[in-house]
Amino acid sequence: MASITVRTLSGSDRSLPRAAFETLAASLGERLVLPGAAGYDEARRVWNGMIDRRPAAVARCRGVADVLQCLRFARTHNLVVAVRGGAHNVAGFATCDGGLVIDLSPMRGISVDSRARTARVQAGVTWGELDRETQVFGLAVPGGVVSTTGVAGLTLGGGQGWLRRTYGMSCDSLMSASVITADGELLTASDTAHADLFWALRGGGGNFGIVTEFEFRLHPIGPIVAFVAPVYPIERARVALAGFRAFVATASDEVNANAVLWTIPAGPAFPSHLHGRTVVSLAGIFVGEPEHGERVLQPLRTIDEPLFDMSARLPYTELQRLFDSFFPKGELLYYWKGSYLDNLDDDIVAEIEGATQRRPSPLSMVSIWALGGAMSRVGPEETAVGSRDARFLVEILGNWKELKDTEQNVAWVRGVFDQAQRLSLGRPNFNFPGLAEDTNAFVHAVFGNQYQRLVAVKRKYDPTNLFRVNQNVT
Repeated sequence: MASITVRTLSGSDRSLPRAAFETLAASLGERLVLPGAAGYDEARRVWNGMIDRRPAAVARCRGVADVLQCLRFARTHNLVVAVRGGAHNVAGFATCDGGLVIDLSPMRGISVDSRARTARVQAGVTWGELDRETQVFGLAVPGGVVSTTGVAGLTLGGGQGWLRRTYGMSCDSLMSASVITADGELLTASDTAHADLFWALRGGGGNFGIVTEFEFRLHPIGPIVAFVAPVYPIERARVALAGFRAFVATASDEVNANAVLWTIPAGPAFPSHLHGRTVVSLAGIFVGEPEHGERVLQPLRTIDEPLFDMSARLPYTELQRLFDSFFPKGELLYYWKGSYLDNLDDDIVAEIEGATQRRPSPLSMVSIWALGGAMSRVGPEETAVGSRDARFLVEILGNWKELKDTEQNVAWVRGVFDQAQRLSLGRPNFNFPGLAEDTNAFVHAVFGNQYQRLVAVKRKYDPTNLFRVNQNVT
């Protein structure tokens, strides 16, 4: 193969001599994976099995020097660029057709200062890897709820997890970020340097540069936490969710609670007579002394008669892995959307219960997160996340196995999302954009009045929109 077909920033395809890529490969220590090479299919693979794109090359970067080399190459040849951290973004932004994937996943360095309660984290690190290092000291950064999620993508999109009400969003613990801009300049963004960029990075996604390292503030948690998880039959969902709503209305910041409507899979972790049963689980943790936490969380376990109860004291690192098996890499097709709710009234509860019963795939689920607490006390102008006044977040998670079932599963997610938008605030969740079918409308809906401020930062740091394979601000 004397040449490779590439996609340019203008959207056209052209041929680029393979020798050009071989020169780049030599500068990267042969860590450039090209079509036809051993490992190409694995290198282009991302978490969502629905995504099947064929980049012109995947550059497995070891540090800043490699990233700079890749950016120079992309600018020289006018190539589309995708940036990969954990590759967990449901829309598949970690890859592209015909472009250059700048893969940061080999950059997995973590440095913890337990006395200062800070951590420096490279962009290829996952939350499970970070938790392992920080939990040695009984500390953590507020992360997600699946340990294989990348730190970079979740943080840049805001990031919510088990610690949101106690310590805020992931981006709220960000102290500084090392950023390579489109013109190849390496900057450190913080509250005191390039503050406009730092503001945009906290919720504005990968629009403004490539973040190679994050500096986080750490918070005390664990190592053992109180976790409750009563499981109620779907027929009692309205009773369970009404009790959930009442409980979280007066809960302290130490309480973080979710409700999940799902189907129990066949597996040794669940009673065999309940396999295939559709249920609603109320899951909550307490950030503090476990024995006290169990008493605080007890009301979630007595709303009704549970089918069974998975409550336990468990290590925080285990808590962070609880949902991993439901979202395996590459094995399922995923289509996810999320909508912020200003309430969880009876109409919304009825819609969610009915939608769960109508799912085309038993692997799909609907999750309701109680918000508020620390994350709600960050002002709307302080980060690009914007307003934090929503009381709940509903996530519609379409998960299925066969490509032939895509249309009906996508239609189900969109239908539930559209109804939630009509019944609530109408603001979508930035990190769950579906497949980014209408990116322009999506980002305007997400950011609202913040959008023009993001445009100004984009013009300053990426005026040619080199970083466009994302929830793009143009």
